[in-house]
Amino acid sequence: MSTTRRGLAVRLGGWSTRHRKSAIIGWLLFVVVVAVVGGMSGSRQMTNSENGAGDSARAQKVLEDAGLSTPAGEMVMLRSTDPDGWRAAARDLSARLEKTGETARIQPPVRSASGREGLVAFQLKGDPDTAGERVKPVLDAVAATESAHRGITAHEFGDATAQHELDGMLKNDFKKAEFTAVPLALGILLVVFGALVAALLPVLLGVTACIGTFGLLALVSHKLPLYDSTNSVMFLVGLAVGVDYCLFYLRRERDERAAGRDPETALRIAAETSGRAVLVSGITVMLAMSGMFLSGLMLFQGFAVATLLVVLMAMLGSVTVLPATLSWLGDRVDKGRVPLLNRRRDKGAHASGGISGTLMKPVLARPKLFAAVSAALLLVMCAPALGMKTENLGMEDQFGSDAPLTVAYKEITGAFPGGPAPAEVVVRADDISSSRFGAAVTDFKRQLADSGRFGKAVEVELHAEQGVARIEVPLAGNGENATSQRALDTLRDDLVPDVLGPVSDQAYVGGELAENRDFTDQLKTDIAPVFVFIAAVTFLLMLVCFRSLPIAIVSILLNLLSVGAAYGTMTAVFQHGWGAELLGMEPAGAIESWMPLFVLVILFGLSMDYHVFVVSRIREAHDRGLTTREAIREGIRTTAGSVTGAATIMVAVFSVLALLRMQDMQQMGVGLAVAVLVDATLVRMLLLPSAMALLGERTWYLPRALRWLPNVNHGEAPAPAESRPLVGADR
Repeated sequence: MSTTRRGLAVRLGGWSTRHRKSAIIGWLLFVVVVAVVGGMSGSRQMTNSENGAGDSARAQKVLEDAGLSTPAGEMVMLRSTDPDGWRAAARDLSARLEKTGETARIQPPVRSASGREGLVAFQLKGDPDTAGERVKPVLDAVAATESAHRGITAHEFGDATAQHELDGMLKNDFKKAEFTAVPLALGILLVVFGALVAALLPVLLGVTACIGTFGLLALVSHKLPLYDSTNSVMFLVGLAVGVDYCLFYLRRERDERAAGRDPETALRIAAETSGRAVLVSGITVMLAMSGMFLSGLMLFQGFAVATLLVVLMAMLGSVTVLPATLSWLGDRVDKGRVPLLNRRRDKGAHASGGISGTLMKPVLARPKLFAAVSAALLLVMCAPALGMKTENLGMEDQFGSDAPLTVAYKEITGAFPGGPAPAEVVVRADDISSSRFGAAVTDFKRQLADSGRFGKAVEVELHAEQGVARIEVPLAGNGENATSQRALDTLRDDLVPDVLGPVSDQAYVGGELAENRDFTDQLKTDIAPVFVFIAAVTFLLMLVCFRSLPIAIVSILLNLLSVGAAYGTMTAVFQHGWGAELLGMEPAGAIESWMPLFVLVILFGLSMDYHVFVVSRIREAHDRGLTTREAIREGIRTTAGSVTGAATIMVAVFSVLALLRMQDMQQMGVGLAVAVLVDATLVRMLLLPSAMALLGERTWYLPRALRWLPNVNHGEAPAPAESRPLVGADR
């Protein structure tokens, strides 16, 4: 017996179309208000301790609690053709640095083993977090010194120069990505709809959803600080998701109109079918993203909040503002027709053939063959992931081997091992000024020298009022290799606990290498519970939504294949270098440590877009009385255009990330773009229909013990006689 109770999507759509002025104006006012209020409140970026893990984060926390910040350290290496020929330049440089007014604690130059290099170390005054904004006079002083002394080559590296370079790169790259993504999406939608108004509508809703989320994130950041690139990643993900949701909804409404439905009925059917799919997909994505809260890292918790908010905004806009706008526009949604594109769309809108219709004939005729071939292709793509190596990418890997900052880093570490990236030992004790503590520090320095694994320039800072000591210990090696790793182990496992432990309340080892290792170790611990959570959530939602145990199981397996293909592609390109030169990229030899977890969560969420949309249409056809094979043919044929358009937009948006200069952004862009492409083609067009065809009517099997689950309607719901019409104006 069919129910006349309408679903949430159609009730939301009904209210919106009856109160379309309230829905549209209310949405715009909300977006403007939260954007303005959020902009006025400003956003809070996470501190070093909040962005870290393990002992290195605890070391930063001790310093922060004591009101001590690690000054931005800089060093300039001067190289001459003759031994000690750099000394005059070093004196000149020190004088120029002093005149800038930005520097402090300029150290006497240190001579290299060869005698041809001298290293001048100093610090920048003020807040280290803003040092990159104030380092320009220092850069000019170094350049002027190099020009004034013939035969002298200068290389500068440090916290401020790295921050300056990174901020400029990220700001320019993300600005380019954001301004490129919107025209790309609009161009693709023009091809899909063949009309300017119809193409603009999803883009405008997607952009307003992102703008509103910017404001909400600024407010949330005062409780949960954010990473500096969170907003940009949110914008690209939000634009892709928001445009896709609107595309699915709008495409169904236009298809129903093209089939001869009146405007009211077309909107009602679009709300009941595509609107419902948008709600299910959005809720699934949000629940999957919430798995990042299980991570012990604030970075992922910030990503989780950002994606949750932008998906929520996009979902709500699609099922409220979009139907209200379509009701208001009516036939004007086809304004601005592009003749050739619109003619082709009208011609193929309800054609029984097309590429998808032609493809389904052999797939459904020989499902075993196509299931085996498509699964084999996906497994081949996944294979390189078996050898995936993850690590926190260093300077050379992130910026490229030819970048000036990378060259400077390599030159300095070559002449002065351990210089640019010393370990930082942070000790807290009540009697830091006592002779007992001083003797322990002296013994500590002696044992450092005796071990042979550390540099000579050990610096000790005592802050008696705060009861904190900070000791900088240069590590042997280049700051990243096995030699440096062994030195760090010696510090953490032996010297610090044995020598400084007895005279302190807290003693932790931080520094760049320690931070990278702690972060990576935390990620390895996090990925298992996050995966179990999102897999369980996806399984349960698919089980409830489609009342089918096979569909729930297949959903998990298909998602895993898509994620595996992304992992395999990233490993092949960026670790092994296969095709990297062709793509204009430089392989790093490893995958950024946080990338696998991020890609896993994002793809498990985003793949639900296509999966829910396609399977809902198949279930809708089956509920109308078609056999499973006929329903598969009908569902794939009617969703092919929308899935292709949505996938093309996502691939285009994520490909923009691959064009950025930072290695981790390139990895993210390639991984996400390949996964979405594979998911929308091999998975949804070949493997899913062939697997369902092999299952036949068993596709909809539900164990007797689970038949209490709600029976969700997947098709057109009959309009209750007493209900008000879906289309109407404000009263």
